[in-house]
Amino acid sequence: MTKFSALYLSSFLILIGIFSFFNIIYSNYFDIFFNIENYVYTLFISLFIGGLLLFFNRANFQKITLYEKIFTVLIGYLFLPLIISIPYYFSIQNISFLNSYFEAISGFTSTGFTIFENIKQLDESLILWRSTSQWIGGIFFLFSILLLIDIFDKNLKQSFTEYLSFNYKEIFKQSFKIIIIYSTLTLLIFILFKTINLRTFDAFNLSLSIISSGGFLSVNRIDYLFESDVSKIILSFTMLLSFFSLFLIYNLIFFNKNKLKFLSEDFNLLIYLLILISFSFVFLNSSNNFPVILVAISSSVSNIGFSFLDTPKNMTFVFFIIVVIGGSFFSTGSGIRVIKILSLIKFSINNLLSHTKPNQIYSNKVTLINENTEKSDINKYFFSIIIFVISLFLLTLLLTLSDIQFESSFKLSILTIMNTVNSSMFELSNFDFYNLSFLSKIYLIIFMIIGRVELLTILILFKKFLFKN
Repeated sequence: MTKFSALYLSSFLILIGIFSFFNIIYSNYFDIFFNIENYVYTLFISLFIGGLLLFFNRANFQKITLYEKIFTVLIGYLFLPLIISIPYYFSIQNISFLNSYFEAISGFTSTGFTIFENIKQLDESLILWRSTSQWIGGIFFLFSILLLIDIFDKNLKQSFTEYLSFNYKEIFKQSFKIIIIYSTLTLLIFILFKTINLRTFDAFNLSLSIISSGGFLSVNRIDYLFESDVSKIILSFTMLLSFFSLFLIYNLIFFNKNKLKFLSEDFNLLIYLLILISFSFVFLNSSNNFPVILVAISSSVSNIGFSFLDTPKNMTFVFFIIVVIGGSFFSTGSGIRVIKILSLIKFSINNLLSHTKPNQIYSNKVTLINENTEKSDINKYFFSIIIFVISLFLLTLLLTLSDIQFESSFKLSILTIMNTVNSSMFELSNFDFYNLSFLSKIYLIIFMIIGRVELLTILILFKKFLFKN
């Protein structure tokens, strides 16, 4: 392991240790002593391993290959949840190791599947730990995109930064910026929830979950927290913060003509979102419950998955499609990504038109992007969709063979790969994860990680091991 990889993983171990310390303080302040030693264990183990990684990798920085970067990210998704699972395993809830790891993976990947049937039975420190795991996982995902930025095409990278490749100094600079913006948006969401008189504990936990596109709640149903139409509209707005690029507000505040390209993807996302909202308001608002539909749309596009019990059931298929499409390239949401789909559609249309009018030249530019999408990048987008279809087919098959009904297996597979919580709008709100078989949980753990890692990285690994040239 190179020093950079060790530093990368140890930084998140230290972050886990910091949040463990916060939980110790919280437990002491509110006299929650029956689980406090679990956070002490987590604190010392995370700091000890993080310190070892730094101590035994004191050599100078070396230039690491793309494959090493991918493995570093994958190791993080496998190892860091082991540390996060400690408070679950040693809690008074008597949770098995597999269930503890499943809950930790679900939180760290911001998926939101949970083994707990009744959240009210958990102590508040453990509820806080669940939300914390999502927040850490969200920032790990953003840092991983930064680490693997060289695998993305030029247009995607230019929607985020003017640099086509990062050195260590630039990675540190951008990482610091991510931390500041990510924390600031979390605070903004918390303040908005407090303006509608949400309980401080619920507002804080929800802000951690929403900014990371997570699905963990501090209560059993979100209906208990947001009853008025105004509160539902505010909830919808907060969820959209994890749909658009993390740098959207920053780029708007420090706007200049040279940064217009940074807003290109968000401009396309805004058009896409307005079309969805307008269509829903005109054609799907028959029962005059548009705030509920707005929450479902915002939750779907951001891959969060929150919904109210009275969400229209006839829109289930639409919500699944929206979940698959996903949001911004540099957001905490998952999905295939809108900008990729737009590029594929435009490329396909242009190729069809070129056969009807061979003498006409057609551009593959997407709105506000000044450069054509290259054919090699189109191939990447196409193979990303192929990998998604293969992953969906494989996981559905495995879950079906594990005695889960085909319909539930198919729906659950989509939500797993897209890291979206199962809720009433997908007709899976009562799915029992606790009593799933050993293999079913292993399958879901593997594909939750696959869903969080950009699909292109899977292609690169396949190329490394399956093809010599």
